[in-house]
Amino acid sequence: MDELTILGIESSCDDTGAAVITGTPGTARILSSVVEGQGALHAPFGGVVPEIAARAHAERLDGCVTRALSDAGLTLSQVDAIAVTAGPGLIGGVLSGVMCAKGLAAASGKPLVGVNHLAGHALTPRLTDATPFPYLMLLVSGGHCQFLLVRGPQAFTRLGGTIDDAPGEAFDKAARLLALPQPGGPSVEAEARKGDATRIAFPRPLLDRPGCDFSFSGLKTALLRNRDTLMEGDALRAGDRADLCAGFQSAVVDVLREKTRRALAIYLEDAPEQPTLAVAGGVAANGPIRAALKTLCAETGTQFTAPPLALCTDNAAMIAYAGLERFCLGESDGMDLSARPRWPLDRSAPGMLGSGKKGAKA
Repeated sequence: MDELTILGIESSCDDTGAAVITGTPGTARILSSVVEGQGALHAPFGGVVPEIAARAHAERLDGCVTRALSDAGLTLSQVDAIAVTAGPGLIGGVLSGVMCAKGLAAASGKPLVGVNHLAGHALTPRLTDATPFPYLMLLVSGGHCQFLLVRGPQAFTRLGGTIDDAPGEAFDKAARLLALPQPGGPSVEAEARKGDATRIAFPRPLLDRPGCDFSFSGLKTALLRNRDTLMEGDALRAGDRADLCAGFQSAVVDVLREKTRRALAIYLEDAPEQPTLAVAGGVAANGPIRAALKTLCAETGTQFTAPPLALCTDNAAMIAYAGLERFCLGESDGMDLSARPRWPLDRSAPGMLGSGKKGAKA
């Protein structure tokens, strides 16, 4: 198969991205990747504001695409196709990216390939490590949390997911309750290193029920109640804050470990030749979570892989690669490509409940 060069565009939440990759499925390489975050724009509001995000995407997309092509040493005429996130996500941002990609495709005559944002995450191990099918993917981020059994470029089976908050969203809410900086994940992890995880009891939601679904909103409520109990006037002692963070993080780790154990048992029933657990999403950068999953993989004889952090969080290189996989199947889209706020990878699975601040669940 001849190598193909794909321009990717990502704008599903609060990161504007453009990237160029080249290669074939399983052997692609990244020529450039540009990501512009919007943290400073949303910081005063304590979360992502969809209207602000959409406007910022519209203003930045052209520049990101220009930089990505320049960094790759290519012109638009030298790419074979244009891949773009068509959902799920904040609809204004998704629409901004889709319209940009349509304009580029119309002007250049290049094929347009709509990509499911979750497929981008799920196929990233193929880009970074040439991971063979089938593998188990745990996607843990600010907007999503689910187990996906990945059997092919468009063959995904969801084994479980969150019925309310995603873990990254839970960490962000915990940080706000404890007056810690955003993003919440790194702040809570840093505080937890100084605390006693056994001092304050936190629930382990849904561990008393079968299956691989998650729930994290109850942990936030437990944190709030314990914080209020420990407050002295309007102040919280540093030691109490550290213990709250340690207990909260320990609960998240325990839930993710046990649910992953259950998902691995289902995955390993098919006796894959190279059993692999892949983890993606910003929460995959959490040290205790990563350590727990690595230990679990060692116990079950499963390979553990996690893309570099820059490719765990939202980026356009993963969209370009997912577009490459789809384009190599002979698939592309017309100018009627729609932006979708929800777009489940496993259409046979029932819809998950809830929609967090960082994007629609799917």
